[in-house]
Amino acid sequence: MVLKTFGKQDFDGMPKHFRRNFFNAITGFKSLNLVGTISPTNQTNLAVFSQVLHLGADPALIGILVRPDVVPRHTLSNIEAVGYFTLNHVHRDFVEKAHQTAARYPGEVSEFEAVGLTPFFDPEFRVPFVQEATIRIGLQWRETIPIQINQTKLVVGEVHKVILPDFAMGEDGFVDIHKAGTLTVSGLDAYYDTNKLVRLSYAKPFVPLTQISF
Repeated sequence: MVLKTFGKQDFDGMPKHFRRNFFNAITGFKSLNLVGTISPTNQTNLAVFSQVLHLGADPALIGILVRPDVVPRHTLSNIEAVGYFTLNHVHRDFVEKAHQTAARYPGEVSEFEAVGLTPFFDPEFRVPFVQEATIRIGLQWRETIPIQINQTKLVVGEVHKVILPDFAMGEDGFVDIHKAGTLTVSGLDAYYDTNKLVRLSYAKPFVPLTQISF
Protein backbone atom coordinates (compact mmCIF):
# COMPACT_ATOMS: atom_id res chain seq x y z
CA MET A 1 0.00 0.00 0.00
CA VAL A 2 1.33 3.42 -1.00
CA LEU A 3 0.44 6.24 1.40
CA LYS A 4 0.09 9.86 0.28
CA THR A 5 0.73 12.74 2.67
CA PHE A 6 -0.84 16.19 2.33
CA GLY A 7 0.10 19.33 4.25
CA LYS A 8 -1.28 22.84 4.58
CA GLN A 9 0.58 24.01 1.49
CA ASP A 10 -1.05 21.23 -0.52
CA PHE A 11 -4.50 22.20 0.72
CA ASP A 12 -3.98 25.81 -0.31
CA GLY A 13 -3.04 24.71 -3.83
CA MET A 14 -5.98 22.37 -4.39
CA PRO A 15 -8.55 23.40 -7.02
CA LYS A 16 -11.86 24.40 -5.40
CA HIS A 17 -13.82 21.35 -6.62
CA PHE A 18 -11.04 18.93 -5.63
CA ARG A 19 -10.67 20.53 -2.18
CA ARG A 20 -14.42 20.38 -1.56
CA ASN A 21 -14.59 16.68 -2.43
CA PHE A 22 -11.43 15.87 -0.44
CA PHE A 23 -12.49 17.46 2.84
CA ASN A 24 -16.09 16.28 2.62
CA ALA A 25 -14.90 12.67 2.28
CA ILE A 26 -11.98 12.29 4.72
CA THR A 27 -14.14 12.44 7.86
CA GLY A 28 -15.80 9.14 6.97
CA PHE A 29 -19.36 7.98 6.43
CA LYS A 30 -22.02 10.47 7.46
CA SER A 31 -25.66 10.51 8.47
CA LEU A 32 -28.01 11.04 5.53
CA ASN A 33 -31.34 12.80 5.98
CA LEU A 34 -33.91 14.81 4.11
CA VAL A 35 -34.82 17.94 6.05
CA GLY A 36 -38.47 18.91 5.68
CA THR A 37 -39.66 22.45 6.37
CA ILE A 38 -42.57 24.74 5.57
CA SER A 39 -42.73 28.52 5.14
CA PRO A 40 -45.11 30.85 6.98
CA THR A 41 -47.20 30.85 3.76
CA ASN A 42 -47.32 27.02 3.76
CA GLN A 43 -44.80 26.47 0.96
CA THR A 44 -43.17 23.08 1.59
CA ASN A 45 -39.43 22.62 1.23
CA LEU A 46 -37.15 19.58 1.23
CA ALA A 47 -33.35 19.39 1.22
CA VAL A 48 -30.80 16.60 1.60
CA PHE A 49 -28.34 17.02 4.50
CA SER A 50 -25.29 14.97 5.45
CA GLN A 51 -24.17 17.25 8.30
CA VAL A 52 -26.54 15.95 10.99
CA LEU A 53 -25.19 15.64 14.55
CA HIS A 54 -26.43 13.93 17.72
CA LEU A 55 -26.01 16.56 20.45
CA GLY A 56 -27.56 14.86 23.46
CA ALA A 57 -30.25 12.49 24.73
CA ASP A 58 -31.70 14.42 27.69
CA PRO A 59 -32.94 16.76 26.37
CA ALA A 60 -32.93 14.99 23.01
CA LEU A 61 -31.06 17.39 20.74
CA ILE A 62 -29.97 17.06 17.11
CA GLY A 63 -28.05 19.64 15.10
CA ILE A 64 -27.80 20.31 11.39
CA LEU A 65 -25.03 22.38 9.85
CA VAL A 66 -26.13 25.02 7.35
CA ARG A 67 -23.68 26.49 4.86
CA PRO A 68 -23.01 30.26 4.57
CA ASP A 69 -25.75 32.55 3.25
CA VAL A 70 -24.12 33.20 -0.13
CA VAL A 71 -27.39 31.99 -1.71
CA PRO A 72 -30.90 31.90 -0.18
CA ARG A 73 -31.17 29.17 2.46
CA HIS A 74 -34.85 28.27 2.42
CA THR A 75 -34.38 25.49 4.97
CA LEU A 76 -32.87 27.82 7.56
CA SER A 77 -35.31 30.68 6.97
CA ASN A 78 -38.28 28.32 7.25
CA ILE A 79 -36.97 26.73 10.45
CA GLU A 80 -36.41 30.07 12.13
CA ALA A 81 -39.74 31.49 10.93
CA VAL A 82 -41.97 28.51 11.78
CA GLY A 83 -39.95 26.90 14.58
CA TYR A 84 -40.09 23.26 13.47
CA PHE A 85 -38.43 20.88 11.01
CA THR A 86 -38.23 17.17 10.25
CA LEU A 87 -35.45 14.67 9.55
CA ASN A 88 -36.23 11.75 7.27
CA HIS A 89 -33.90 8.82 6.59
CA VAL A 90 -33.03 8.10 2.96
CA HIS A 91 -33.48 4.64 1.40
CA ARG A 92 -32.32 2.91 -1.75
CA ASP A 93 -35.62 3.22 -3.61
CA PHE A 94 -35.58 7.02 -3.57
CA VAL A 95 -31.90 7.97 -3.23
CA GLU A 96 -31.82 9.68 -6.64
CA LYS A 97 -34.82 11.81 -5.70
CA ALA A 98 -33.17 12.71 -2.40
CA HIS A 99 -29.96 13.73 -4.19
CA GLN A 100 -31.93 15.93 -6.60
CA THR A 101 -33.28 18.05 -3.72
CA ALA A 102 -29.80 19.61 -3.51
CA ALA A 103 -30.57 21.51 -6.71
CA ARG A 104 -31.18 25.24 -6.19
CA TYR A 105 -34.90 25.43 -6.84
CA PRO A 106 -36.54 28.85 -6.41
CA GLY A 107 -38.38 29.45 -3.17
CA GLU A 108 -41.80 29.13 -4.73
CA VAL A 109 -41.05 25.57 -5.91
CA SER A 110 -41.61 22.64 -3.56
CA GLU A 111 -38.84 20.06 -3.80
CA PHE A 112 -41.41 17.44 -2.81
CA GLU A 113 -43.24 18.08 -6.07
CA ALA A 114 -40.10 18.74 -8.13
CA VAL A 115 -38.47 15.38 -7.34
CA GLY A 116 -41.58 13.26 -6.80
CA LEU A 117 -41.62 12.64 -3.05
CA THR A 118 -44.73 12.77 -0.88
CA PRO A 119 -45.24 15.17 2.04
CA PHE A 120 -46.83 13.52 5.07
CA PHE A 121 -48.47 15.76 7.68
CA ASP A 122 -48.90 14.29 11.12
CA PRO A 123 -52.01 15.79 12.76
CA GLU A 124 -49.90 16.94 15.71
CA PHE A 125 -47.04 18.40 13.67
CA ARG A 126 -47.25 21.33 11.25
CA VAL A 127 -44.11 20.57 9.23
CA PRO A 128 -44.08 17.82 6.57
CA PHE A 129 -42.36 14.47 6.93
CA VAL A 130 -41.38 12.36 3.90
CA GLN A 131 -43.96 9.63 3.51
CA GLU A 132 -41.49 7.33 1.72
CA ALA A 133 -39.02 7.46 4.65
CA THR A 134 -39.05 4.58 7.13
CA ILE A 135 -37.63 6.62 10.04
CA ARG A 136 -38.96 10.14 10.57
CA ILE A 137 -38.03 12.64 13.31
CA GLY A 138 -39.90 15.83 14.18
CA LEU A 139 -38.00 18.61 15.91
CA GLN A 140 -38.63 22.02 17.45
CA TRP A 141 -36.01 24.67 16.69
CA ARG A 142 -34.20 25.74 19.86
CA GLU A 143 -31.31 27.91 18.68
CA THR A 144 -29.00 28.78 15.79
CA ILE A 145 -25.31 29.00 16.65
CA PRO A 146 -23.12 30.97 14.20
CA ILE A 147 -19.66 29.55 13.56
CA GLN A 148 -17.62 32.64 12.89
CA ILE A 149 -14.54 31.08 11.29
CA ASN A 150 -16.38 30.01 8.12
CA GLN A 151 -19.84 31.63 8.48
CA THR A 152 -21.70 28.31 8.75
CA LYS A 153 -24.51 27.89 11.28
CA LEU A 154 -25.37 25.03 13.63
CA VAL A 155 -29.14 24.72 13.90
CA VAL A 156 -30.18 22.93 17.09
CA GLY A 157 -33.51 21.17 17.35
CA GLU A 158 -35.19 19.27 20.19
CA VAL A 159 -36.86 16.00 19.23
CA HIS A 160 -40.64 16.10 19.71
CA LYS A 161 -41.77 13.11 17.66
CA VAL A 162 -40.23 9.92 16.23
CA ILE A 163 -41.97 7.63 13.75
CA LEU A 164 -40.24 4.32 13.00
CA PRO A 165 -41.11 0.69 12.20
CA ASP A 166 -41.72 -1.67 15.10
CA PHE A 167 -39.28 -4.24 13.68
CA ALA A 168 -36.38 -1.79 13.97
CA MET A 169 -36.93 -1.07 17.68
CA GLY A 170 -34.96 -3.06 20.25
CA GLU A 171 -36.04 -3.81 23.81
CA ASP A 172 -33.11 -1.77 25.14
CA GLY A 173 -33.95 1.27 23.00
CA PHE A 174 -31.45 0.48 20.24
CA VAL A 175 -32.78 1.46 16.80
CA ASP A 176 -31.54 -0.87 14.08
CA ILE A 177 -31.24 1.49 11.12
CA HIS A 178 -29.80 -1.33 9.02
CA LYS A 179 -33.07 -3.23 9.32
CA ALA A 180 -34.91 -0.03 8.45
CA GLY A 181 -32.96 0.29 5.20
CA THR A 182 -31.21 3.56 6.05
CA LEU A 183 -28.42 4.61 3.69
CA THR A 184 -25.23 6.52 4.48
CA VAL A 185 -23.13 8.93 2.43
CA SER A 186 -19.45 9.69 1.87
CA GLY A 187 -18.48 13.10 0.58
CA LEU A 188 -21.23 14.90 -1.29
CA ASP A 189 -22.48 12.32 -3.74
CA ALA A 190 -21.44 8.72 -2.90
CA TYR A 191 -24.24 6.69 -1.27
CA TYR A 192 -23.80 3.35 0.50
CA ASP A 193 -25.80 0.50 1.95
CA THR A 194 -24.76 -0.72 5.39
CA ASN A 195 -23.72 -4.14 6.66
CA LYS A 196 -23.89 -5.23 10.28
CA LEU A 197 -20.51 -5.97 11.86
CA VAL A 198 -20.71 -6.06 15.65
CA ARG A 199 -22.46 -4.39 18.57
CA LEU A 200 -20.34 -4.23 21.74
CA SER A 201 -21.05 -3.86 25.44
CA TYR A 202 -20.49 -0.60 27.33
CA ALA A 203 -16.74 -0.07 27.78
CA LYS A 204 -15.48 -0.18 31.39
CA PRO A 205 -11.87 -0.23 32.64
CA PHE A 206 -10.42 -3.76 32.85
CA VAL A 207 -13.75 -5.43 31.96
CA PRO A 208 -13.74 -7.66 28.87
CA LEU A 209 -16.11 -6.58 26.12
CA THR A 210 -19.00 -8.79 25.12
CA GLN A 211 -21.02 -8.83 21.93
CA ILE A 212 -24.65 -7.76 21.99
CA SER A 213 -26.98 -9.53 19.60
CA PHE A 214 -28.86 -7.33 17.16
